[in-house]
Amino acid sequence: MTRLVGSAMNRATQSLLDADLTMAEAVIAGDVQVDALTGAIEERCFDLIALRQPVAGDLRVVIGALRIAASLERMGDLAEHVAKQARMRYPRPAVPQELRGTFAVMGGLAEAIVSKTGSVIATKDVSLAADIAAHDTEMDRLHRELFTIVLSPSWTHGVEAAIDVTLLSRYYERYADHAVSVTRRVVTIVTGEPYVGVSLD
Repeated sequence: MTRLVGSAMNRATQSLLDADLTMAEAVIAGDVQVDALTGAIEERCFDLIALRQPVAGDLRVVIGALRIAASLERMGDLAEHVAKQARMRYPRPAVPQELRGTFAVMGGLAEAIVSKTGSVIATKDVSLAADIAAHDTEMDRLHRELFTIVLSPSWTHGVEAAIDVTLLSRYYERYADHAVSVTRRVVTIVTGEPYVGVSLD
């Protein structure tokens, strides 16, 4: 699932920066794959709970898997939102030229975050949690920076563009937050304790 939601956000970012309608449509259409995987994981987890009645560590794994799948599904939805914003403004770019670089950086951060999140899930290497938290902190900083820009008296692109930038920035920021949430769930599964070093604040 991390590969799917990572690819979705990468392509959504490309559609946003390049005003690529075909790419945006592909991201939107592809979200059903993430939804289907989430449904399959939920069904499997519910079957395990009903048939095997897991306790303690096993129950923690099953509940953690349910919550991880939900967060990853939401990440896919956020990538879809970015693509829909690109589609809505086509053939115009959805962001002003001078902010393209910032959104390119946010797209790169999203790529790094989801890649490391996938590694945490696959390897249970919880040491990567600190890297993910650092990327999330940088994403938060960029989100605040963009919010400041659109509220500045020097903003000349109008209300519609300000709303677009604010919404898009929020989608990237929430994408990173959900990756942090996934990481926290994996840490809890592995250690049995919440990892307070990763915060959603």
